[in-house]
Amino acid sequence: MSDFTESAAIDRILRRAEVCQLIGLSRSSLYLMMEEGRFPRPIRLGRRAVGWKARAVDEWINQREIACRTNGS
Repeated sequence: MSDFTESAAIDRILRRAEVCQLIGLSRSSLYLMMEEGRFPRPIRLGRRAVGWKARAVDEWINQREIACRTNGS
């Protein structure tokens, strides 16, 4: 994979349904965690559309994995 393709794949924008599927949580849990500062906020794509950078979601997932290993959970 070229550097451009890898970068594009990492920086792609994920819509809410895909984010919920990736993290395994509901829409309400997602928005509650954002409100509490425990999940990255989306970027505005249009008047009624938002999305999350794939890189930010991947980093959040990786942090959760590290926390689970550290806490033994």
